[in-house]
Amino acid sequence: MQVFRSLAEARVAGCAVAIGNFDGVHLGHKGLFDLARVLAGARGAPAAALTFEPHPARVLRPQLAPPLLTPLPRKLELLEAAGLDAVVVQPFDLDYARTSSGDFVERDLAGALGAREVVVGYDFTAGHDRARAEALAPRLASLGLALHVVAPVQSEGLTVSSTKIREFLLEGNVEAAGLLLGRDHDVDGVVERGAGRGRGFGFPTANLRPKAMLPANGVYAVRVRLGTEARWWDGVCNVGVKPTVQDQGPVAAEAHLFDFPGQDLHGTTLRLAFVAHLREERRFPSIDALRARIAEDVRAARTLLAPGR
Repeated sequence: MQVFRSLAEARVAGCAVAIGNFDGVHLGHKGLFDLARVLAGARGAPAAALTFEPHPARVLRPQLAPPLLTPLPRKLELLEAAGLDAVVVQPFDLDYARTSSGDFVERDLAGALGAREVVVGYDFTAGHDRARAEALAPRLASLGLALHVVAPVQSEGLTVSSTKIREFLLEGNVEAAGLLLGRDHDVDGVVERGAGRGRGFGFPTANLRPKAMLPANGVYAVRVRLGTEARWWDGVCNVGVKPTVQDQGPVAAEAHLFDFPGQDLHGTTLRLAFVAHLREERRFPSIDALRARIAEDVRAARTLLAPGR
C-alpha cells in the first residue's frame, strides 16, 4: 500500500476514494472501503482512503477532542489490511481548516487527487462550511466525480461508530467494543521499567502507558504480542493506578504474560489486545489479599482465553 503524506504529493489519479478520519478503523469504515474497492475494481483503478492528521477535533476543539482509538501508525496498518491500494494522510491545521467545501471538492478531490468515485459515510461533512454530502453531489457531478453515501452499519442492533466504541471502553465493556470494531481493541506501547513488585508477588508484569485509548480502570483478559512477532501470548492486564501498592500515579497498563520465559522486556514494544473484562480495579487490605486475587484473575483469564472458547 502506498502512503502519501499530503494531497499535494498524492499520485492516485482515477481512484475510488473513501474519505474520513477513520479512528478505530471499525466495521462502519470497512463498509466504505469495501465499496471503494468494488468501484475501483470496475474501473481498473486504485482504491484509496483520504484521512487527516491530526484528528481535526484536536486542532479545532483540543479541550473536547476524544481520545484516539488508533494513532496513525496503527491506523495505517489497519487500512492496509482492509485491502486499500493507497492512503493519503492530509495534514490538518488551522490553515487547512479554512478550506471551503467547494475548494475541497474542486482543488483537492478533482484536482490534486484526481478521484473519480467518492465514498463517504452518512454523517460526512466537508469544509469549514460543513457541507453535507447531498449538497456536494451536484458540484462533484459537474466535475465528473460520482458520489456514494454509505448507510449506517449495524452490529448486534447498534449503529457502529467511533463514539459508541469509546463509550463502551469508558465502561470497561471491551467485549461490546470488539463487536463494533470487528476485532479486539488493542493498544501499542513501549515497556517501561517498573518497581518490580509484580515479580515479587510471583506475577512479573510489563508496564506501559500507550498513546491509544485504554479501557476503564480494571482487570482484563488480554492477548499480547511482542514487537512484530507472529506469536500472541495469553495474559491478564490491570489498567489503573495500583491503589493497593501506591497512593497515586498516572493510569498505566500492567500486563502479566502466561508461561512467558521471563526475559527482560524493558524497551520492547508490546501490543495489548483486550479480550474480556474480569473485574474492577480496587484497593485490597493487604499484599497477601492482592496476591490471592491476582491468582484468581489469572485462573479466570486462562479459562476465558483457552482454545475453543
